[in-house]
Amino acid sequence: MDMKKLMKQMQQAQNAAAKIQEDLATKSVEGSASGLVTVTMNGHGKVTALKIKPEAVDPDDVEALEDLLLVAIQDASAQADALQQDATRGLGIPGF
Repeated sequence: MDMKKLMKQMQQAQNAAAKIQEDLATKSVEGSASGLVTVTMNGHGKVTALKIKPEAVDPDDVEALEDLLLVAIQDASAQADALQQDATRGLGIPGF
């Protein structure tokens, strides 16, 4: 294969990956647990906001709130993962 052509393809792939990373940083997803806890993440899977409704807070049952937080984080994380997969689907590069 022509080395110049290969280098050009590599540069195009790097540019496409950089653009995808920029786009993912501007997108957000929300995960929720019973509507009581909501977690917002960007497309990179970083938590950007957390909302807890007052009725989710019971001093006698902290474990329930912990479970709600965990479910909401997992939900948002799964959505961020799906966003990343959709964004990188057409690259054809291993690991993307």
